[in-house]
Amino acid sequence: MTFASGIVLGFLLATAYGAGFHFIVGGPARRIPLFVFSAWIGFALGHLLGDAFNITLLKLGALNLLSASLGAWIALIASYWYVQSEE
Repeated sequence: MTFASGIVLGFLLATAYGAGFHFIVGGPARRIPLFVFSAWIGFALGHLLGDAFNITLLKLGALNLLSASLGAWIALIASYWYVQSEE
């Protein structure tokens, strides 16, 4: 897997995580961009932490799938808690 294909796959997975999270928790449509953006940031940070700590479990080419997915879901839960506390 090349670097560009890893970026595209990561972008698509993170977008799907954000949209799926909104589908699961519900709420107004204005939260969709927040959840998608949170998933992108969490996915990227999780991937970078996976590289830094050399986590190779569920590594797909250059993409640290496990750590990136965990980062995305942690960021999604944190953004949901933030939105809930503002209401």
